[in-house]
Amino acid sequence: MDTDNGMVRMFVYKVGVDPQRKALVILSDEEHKLLLPIVIGPFEARAIAAVAEQPHERPYTHELTNSIIHRLQHSLVRVEITKLDEGIFYALLYLEGEGGEKTVDARPSDAIALALYAEAPLFVAQDVLDKAELPSEQAEEQEKDEFRQLLAGIFGDEDTPD
Repeated sequence: MDTDNGMVRMFVYKVGVDPQRKALVILSDEEHKLLLPIVIGPFEARAIAAVAEQPHERPYTHELTNSIIHRLQHSLVRVEITKLDEGIFYALLYLEGEGGEKTVDARPSDAIALALYAEAPLFVAQDVLDKAELPSEQAEEQEKDEFRQLLAGIFGDEDTPD
Protein backbone atom coordinates (compact mmCIF):
# COMPACT_ATOMS: atom_id res chain seq x y z
CA MET A 1 0.00 0.00 0.00
CA ASP A 2 1.51 3.31 -1.08
CA THR A 3 1.16 6.41 1.01
CA ASP A 4 0.96 9.87 -0.44
CA ASN A 5 4.62 10.60 0.32
CA GLY A 6 6.20 7.84 -1.79
CA MET A 7 6.43 5.33 1.06
CA VAL A 8 5.23 1.71 1.00
CA ARG A 9 3.94 -0.03 4.14
CA MET A 10 6.07 -3.08 4.86
CA PHE A 11 6.11 -5.92 7.38
CA VAL A 12 8.78 -8.27 8.70
CA TYR A 13 8.48 -11.40 6.58
CA LYS A 14 11.44 -13.46 7.81
CA VAL A 15 14.56 -13.19 9.95
CA GLY A 16 17.35 -15.70 9.60
CA VAL A 17 20.95 -16.56 8.83
CA ASP A 18 22.19 -17.55 5.38
CA PRO A 19 24.73 -20.35 4.75
CA GLN A 20 27.60 -17.82 4.94
CA ARG A 21 26.40 -16.87 8.45
CA LYS A 22 25.08 -13.45 7.37
CA ALA A 23 21.94 -12.46 9.21
CA LEU A 24 19.06 -11.09 7.15
CA VAL A 25 15.72 -9.50 7.77
CA ILE A 26 13.35 -9.68 4.82
CA LEU A 27 10.59 -7.11 4.64
CA SER A 28 7.48 -7.65 2.56
CA ASP A 29 4.46 -5.68 1.55
CA GLU A 30 1.08 -7.02 2.67
CA GLU A 31 0.55 -9.07 -0.50
CA HIS A 32 4.12 -10.47 -0.53
CA LYS A 33 4.71 -8.94 -3.96
CA LEU A 34 7.62 -6.76 -2.83
CA LEU A 35 10.47 -8.28 -0.85
CA LEU A 36 13.32 -6.26 0.60
CA PRO A 37 16.33 -8.09 2.10
CA ILE A 38 18.51 -6.20 4.56
CA VAL A 39 21.76 -7.70 5.85
CA ILE A 40 22.02 -7.11 9.59
CA GLY A 41 24.18 -8.35 12.42
CA PRO A 42 23.40 -11.62 14.20
CA PHE A 43 22.63 -9.83 17.49
CA GLU A 44 20.23 -7.51 15.70
CA ALA A 45 18.55 -10.50 14.04
CA ARG A 46 18.14 -12.10 17.46
CA ALA A 47 16.62 -8.87 18.82
CA ILE A 48 14.09 -8.68 15.97
CA ALA A 49 13.19 -12.35 16.38
CA ALA A 50 12.92 -11.93 20.16
CA VAL A 51 10.32 -9.14 20.04
CA ALA A 52 7.53 -11.69 20.34
CA GLU A 53 9.25 -13.51 23.21
CA GLN A 54 8.19 -11.82 26.43
CA PRO A 55 9.50 -11.22 29.04
CA HIS A 56 13.29 -10.93 28.86
CA GLU A 57 15.66 -11.10 31.80
CA ARG A 58 17.39 -7.92 30.69
CA PRO A 59 15.97 -5.35 28.27
CA TYR A 60 17.03 -5.43 24.64
CA THR A 61 18.02 -2.15 22.99
CA HIS A 62 14.56 -1.74 21.44
CA GLU A 63 12.91 -2.19 24.85
CA LEU A 64 15.24 0.33 26.43
CA THR A 65 14.71 2.80 23.59
CA ASN A 66 10.94 2.44 23.84
CA SER A 67 11.12 3.05 27.59
CA ILE A 68 13.20 6.22 27.08
CA ILE A 69 10.79 7.50 24.42
CA HIS A 70 7.84 7.02 26.79
CA ARG A 71 9.67 8.53 29.77
CA LEU A 72 10.26 11.61 27.64
CA GLN A 73 6.49 11.67 27.00
CA HIS A 74 6.71 10.80 23.33
CA SER A 75 5.48 7.89 21.28
CA LEU A 76 6.83 6.21 18.18
CA VAL A 77 4.32 6.87 15.42
CA ARG A 78 6.17 5.28 12.49
CA VAL A 79 9.52 4.08 11.17
CA GLU A 80 10.75 4.84 7.67
CA ILE A 81 13.61 3.29 5.75
CA THR A 82 14.42 6.32 3.66
CA LYS A 83 17.63 5.75 1.76
CA LEU A 84 19.95 3.15 0.28
CA ASP A 85 23.44 4.44 -0.47
CA GLU A 86 26.35 2.17 -1.44
CA GLY A 87 24.61 -0.84 0.08
CA ILE A 88 23.83 0.90 3.37
CA PHE A 89 20.22 1.43 4.43
CA TYR A 90 19.16 4.47 6.46
CA ALA A 91 16.12 4.78 8.71
CA LEU A 92 14.27 7.44 10.65
CA LEU A 93 12.13 7.14 13.77
CA TYR A 94 9.17 9.53 13.89
CA LEU A 95 8.33 10.51 17.44
CA GLU A 96 5.34 12.51 18.53
CA GLY A 97 5.02 14.40 21.79
CA GLU A 98 4.22 17.70 23.38
CA GLY A 99 6.55 19.64 21.07
CA GLY A 100 5.15 18.06 17.91
CA GLU A 101 6.82 15.51 15.65
CA LYS A 102 10.55 14.85 15.85
CA THR A 103 12.74 12.57 13.75
CA VAL A 104 15.67 10.52 14.98
CA ASP A 105 18.24 8.79 12.76
CA ALA A 106 18.53 5.05 13.44
CA ARG A 107 20.05 1.88 12.06
CA PRO A 108 17.36 -0.03 10.17
CA SER A 109 17.80 -3.14 12.32
CA ASP A 110 17.20 -1.17 15.52
CA ALA A 111 14.35 0.77 13.93
CA ILE A 112 12.64 -2.44 12.75
CA ALA A 113 12.92 -4.07 16.19
CA LEU A 114 11.57 -0.91 17.82
CA ALA A 115 8.68 -0.66 15.34
CA LEU A 116 7.70 -4.27 16.05
CA TYR A 117 7.95 -3.80 19.80
CA ALA A 118 6.03 -0.50 19.82
CA GLU A 119 3.53 -1.80 17.22
CA ALA A 120 4.33 1.19 15.00
CA PRO A 121 3.97 1.02 11.21
CA LEU A 122 7.06 0.47 9.09
CA PHE A 123 7.44 2.16 5.71
CA VAL A 124 10.08 1.96 2.98
CA ALA A 125 10.68 4.67 0.40
CA GLN A 126 9.67 3.60 -3.10
CA ASP A 127 13.09 4.56 -4.51
CA VAL A 128 14.76 2.26 -1.93
CA LEU A 129 12.50 -0.57 -3.07
CA ASP A 130 13.29 0.22 -6.70
CA LYS A 131 17.02 -0.12 -5.98
CA ALA A 132 16.97 -3.14 -3.70
CA GLU A 133 13.82 -5.24 -3.91
CA LEU A 134 13.98 -8.92 -4.71
CA PRO A 135 12.04 -10.46 -7.59
CA SER A 136 8.29 -9.88 -7.53
CA GLU A 137 5.41 -10.92 -9.77
CA GLN A 138 6.93 -9.07 -12.71
CA ALA A 139 10.27 -10.89 -12.41
CA GLU A 140 11.33 -13.75 -14.61
CA GLU A 141 10.31 -17.18 -13.26
CA GLN A 142 13.96 -18.27 -13.09
CA GLU A 143 14.84 -15.36 -10.78
CA LYS A 144 11.90 -16.25 -8.57
CA ASP A 145 13.02 -19.89 -8.40
CA GLU A 146 16.55 -18.86 -7.46
CA PHE A 147 15.17 -16.63 -4.72
CA ARG A 148 12.92 -19.43 -3.41
CA GLN A 149 15.97 -21.71 -3.24
CA LEU A 150 17.91 -19.06 -1.33
CA LEU A 151 15.05 -18.60 1.15
CA ALA A 152 14.68 -22.36 1.55
CA GLY A 153 18.40 -22.60 2.33
CA ILE A 154 18.13 -19.87 4.93
CA PHE A 155 14.77 -20.57 6.53
CA GLY A 156 13.75 -24.07 5.47
CA ASP A 157 11.14 -24.99 2.89
CA GLU A 158 8.02 -23.71 4.64
CA ASP A 159 6.38 -20.41 3.78
CA THR A 160 8.49 -19.35 0.83
CA PRO A 161 6.73 -16.71 -1.28
CA ASP A 162 5.23 -17.49 -4.66
